[in-house]
Amino acid sequence: MPTNKSAVLAYLDSDNPPPLKYARVIIFEGGRENPRSQEYMVGPLPVSPATIVKPLDYIYNGDMGGSVPFNARSFDDVREMAVEPLVASIMSSIAHITSVLFQGGVYYGKEDNRTTLKFSYTNPVSFDGEQTFLNIMFRFPANAFLTPLDFFLLIDCTGTDPSTYSVKGFVTKERFFPTVEELAMAFAADELDQEFNQTTNGSWALLDRKTEMGTRELDEKFSATLLELGGKRYKLDKDQRFVEYMGWSFYMAHSRTLGLMFFDIKFKGERILYELSLQEALAQYGGNQPLAASSAFQDTHYSLGARMGVLLEGFDCPYGSTFLNLTYHEGNHTIISPDSICIFETDIGFPVSRHLSRVEESRWGYTSLGVVKGNALVIRAVATVDNYDYMFDYTFHVDGTLGISVRASGYIQSSPYYKSQRQWGPRIQKATQGSLHSHILTWKADFDIVDSSNSFRIDKLVATQQSQPWFPELDDFEQIEVQSNFLKKEERLNYEPNSQAMYCVVNKGKKNAWGETRAYRIVPGRSNVHLPIFNSPFSLKNSEFAKQHLAVTRQHDHEPFANSVQNTNLPWKPQQDFSKFFNEESLDQEDLVVWVNMGMHHFTRSEDVPVTLYSESHASMAFSPHNFFDRAQDSDLMNRRWVVVDQESQELDFEDYGVKLPQCKIRIEEPVLGLNPILEA
Repeated sequence: MPTNKSAVLAYLDSDNPPPLKYARVIIFEGGRENPRSQEYMVGPLPVSPATIVKPLDYIYNGDMGGSVPFNARSFDDVREMAVEPLVASIMSSIAHITSVLFQGGVYYGKEDNRTTLKFSYTNPVSFDGEQTFLNIMFRFPANAFLTPLDFFLLIDCTGTDPSTYSVKGFVTKERFFPTVEELAMAFAADELDQEFNQTTNGSWALLDRKTEMGTRELDEKFSATLLELGGKRYKLDKDQRFVEYMGWSFYMAHSRTLGLMFFDIKFKGERILYELSLQEALAQYGGNQPLAASSAFQDTHYSLGARMGVLLEGFDCPYGSTFLNLTYHEGNHTIISPDSICIFETDIGFPVSRHLSRVEESRWGYTSLGVVKGNALVIRAVATVDNYDYMFDYTFHVDGTLGISVRASGYIQSSPYYKSQRQWGPRIQKATQGSLHSHILTWKADFDIVDSSNSFRIDKLVATQQSQPWFPELDDFEQIEVQSNFLKKEERLNYEPNSQAMYCVVNKGKKNAWGETRAYRIVPGRSNVHLPIFNSPFSLKNSEFAKQHLAVTRQHDHEPFANSVQNTNLPWKPQQDFSKFFNEESLDQEDLVVWVNMGMHHFTRSEDVPVTLYSESHASMAFSPHNFFDRAQDSDLMNRRWVVVDQESQELDFEDYGVKLPQCKIRIEEPVLGLNPILEA
């Protein structure tokens, strides 16, 4: 579990001893009179006679602390096994119906050789912990995410006694049938014939090359690639996960829930951020079908960090990248996932800065040219959470800018196609609709601009009317000016239209050489969106963190997370309610946390087959110095060219600052031959 910031800073910035460490443990206590899922803190670690186990309550603001009703707990393999007999029994009894409607599709149970269908369900499976329900959709096994069938089974599986579980009904042809008898009557009346038959061959959805699409000219040549020809310019302490690069320094951490986390981020020795971490990856769908309409996935619930898997050198990451393993605990085992983080320096594809000067005439057309090479360090991981592959990049630029980006590939969650349902997505295959949905990813940015006494300033670009005596003929005329205001109290915000505002975390007590307040700016990038709906019953109160562009709160040790790993099944009565973070506390020179959102409104398309493309499904933001320094942080960089024209000889002189161009031969080994399996201890 996270160590309290107050204890960490006392250790980092003074002579205090290292803070105590604790583990988080969730135990499903189904045998209690009132069954529950209870979270505990265990520590101090390592285990000793002083180690204790106690409920972990203080980090949650719901009225249940670390305890969640059993009905809202994770629907894992154990719960699925409890439901399986009911599903198998019901589906067996209507096999004569599904076989005719769906090209021989039947379900007799997972282990029954006669079964030709798979099923899936969504979250949430409860609203407030008082009930559990499953909205099940059946699919053909081959690439099941893209081969949905228009047949849904709705069941009530409340409680711990499977003998009480029951069927709520069936849905097909946009109709609801509460009983088997009513379904059978409609079938006998030929009212359930399918307009489109789903494909049973899934080879078209694999990621191998499709020769039937032809060959592009020159594609047989090895494509352009990135290489660190001058050797590595970053330092890594693998034991401490401590990284240094071109003035940057930071610690990396990993959580099975949140994935990559960064701590004590400094540039040129001064702290910029205490913590930078993903808090949630939410995907909410729309549709006139039980599965799509009720889908509001919170991917930390599925242990997003444990889904960060192997990266293929030269394809996921450049050749020569540094690869790190990830370790997490699963049940009674320790899992080692090999090569799941990569680190590399990249040419960003454009210079940090440049200028061509034409002060005097010359035969070259200029008198001087200055260009500073653009480079950055990238930390990358890819989390495959069932169908989606989220690629996370954290980019440390040489000028002090820190960029964050996320891309989404993988299979979309699709729905059966209906001509009448185009408002929820287009037809993307024979009997498949691409389901409309929004991805909202939330980050926690705990800024410490020099120290922990910070404020939040908004500078708005406004139109103003003004007269100036040197333009007497104009009278009043319109021009732009900046109006600056500080947030006085905790608040949730949306970005100004037309990007007419700047958002800065500032330290009023620290000035640069010109008397300007030192600050870092939050720079919206591509697709900085928030959840477009606010009152859905499937995300009513447990997704408050996703309903604005950004939010600013006071830092508290009891508010380490925007969400809870068990919150997904509690939309009406959340264990962690982000809206309760906002209680009128002052933001004037206090320790601040900024919660920022970005993501993608996924307007699905046929080009999402077989998988969504990283080139299009992409969101980004950056944190950039704003009067933090006295000048731009590129003047000290040696990887540059300064070219001047000698006014007498008209020849070019240039300075390379001692950085010579490398001359070398390259040999690249086949990366697939170096892959390693997951290890379990």
